Amino acid sequence: MNRLIPLLLALPGLALAQGASPLALNLTQSLIQTVQEGGKATEKRTPGYTRVRPGDLLAQNVTARNVSARTLANVAVKLPVPAGHVYVSPDGTAATGVRTEYSIDGGKTFAPAPLKKKVTVTENGKAVTKEIEVKPNEYDAVRWTIATLPAGTEKTLGFRVQVK
Repeated sequence: MNRLIPLLLALPGLALAQGASPLALNLTQSLIQTVQEGGKATEKRTPGYTRVRPGDLLAQNVTARNVSARTLANVAVKLPVPAGHVYVSPDGTAATGVRTEYSIDGGKTFAPAPLKKKVTVTENGKAVTKEIEVKPNEYDAVRWTIATLPAGTEKTLGFRVQVK
């Protein structure tokens, strides 16, 4: 599934022309399977797949392309974890000049991993609030902030999810 999505976010220090966005986003999904090739286990990616089953692993990738004539700074790109899926891990290696943050509240707030949350438990008959580390499978959105994106360049960012 490939589609072009215009980004309608305000970028710091950049005035957007009416309806024109300096950033084009292309979202792709691929089914990831482990296959044997020459007696070795290797990863096979299938874009444009039509069926998935619980447990299948998918790559969600977004390519951010600067379609303007100037360098963009502090470009934020958000991608929710699709409904019916669980976040597994980043896809690929970390892109240079990109800060990655995660959300557990539907994309309202973001922070770098590992995320922490407060929970109330009962100990010796008393309610006690503790801070615990959030497991990655609880992440429901990812935000990447690209420090600089020169004119005409692009960055591909992504993560892996598993079908529930």
